[in-house]
Amino acid sequence: MTITLITGANKGIGFETARQLLELGHVVYVGARDAERGEKAAAELGARFVQLDVTDDDSVAAALAAIDAEEGRLDVLVNNAGILATEALDGPMALRAFDTNAVGIVRVTEAALPLLRKSSNPNVVNISSSLGSFWAVTNPERPEFGLPLALYAASKSAATMLTVQYAKAHPGIKFNALEPGATATDMTAAFGIGRPVEESARVVVRFATFGPDGPTGTLQDESGELSW
Repeated sequence: MTITLITGANKGIGFETARQLLELGHVVYVGARDAERGEKAAAELGARFVQLDVTDDDSVAAALAAIDAEEGRLDVLVNNAGILATEALDGPMALRAFDTNAVGIVRVTEAALPLLRKSSNPNVVNISSSLGSFWAVTNPERPEFGLPLALYAASKSAATMLTVQYAKAHPGIKFNALEPGATATDMTAAFGIGRPVEESARVVVRFATFGPDGPTGTLQDESGELSW
């Protein structure tokens, strides 16, 4: 059995990724900040639930301790939780965006490392974005060029850089950042864009199921490696 934790998995890409991995035989832990929504999602999926707020150290520690007690290891970590942060462009919103989209990765990954080291094929997938690619946002031919999402883009740049540094620091664990594709979720509803969530989740699943010889330290989308 492959033991998998997905943060922010009560809806959207995280929820659909959980569904698809369950179909592949994974034991999936749905991590969600809201216990009621998370338990409902886990019950619908047939998954397991852990209360996990990526902005809260105690919540993260408790979630990983629960998985340790039940499973003794973690094979796959999908750092999916994130916010768009469009309400304002100011200090408090910047702190919230980075705390969720970048620092949250550090909190969860650091807590998960002891369990990942017990796996024969440890794999970490960080959901980033091509909006965090300097190449994409400065290229007039790319859709990212015209999207005014400063805090989301900057925090996703940080998420991608964290992925690279983790890959260097822990060569025995695969770390990859992923652009899942513009997806029709609650997060993108205001923009009226995005493909079905099932398609984007399939990209995440592909990365979450890499074998021991899979890549590490990359930023990729469904078509291959992206430019930084």
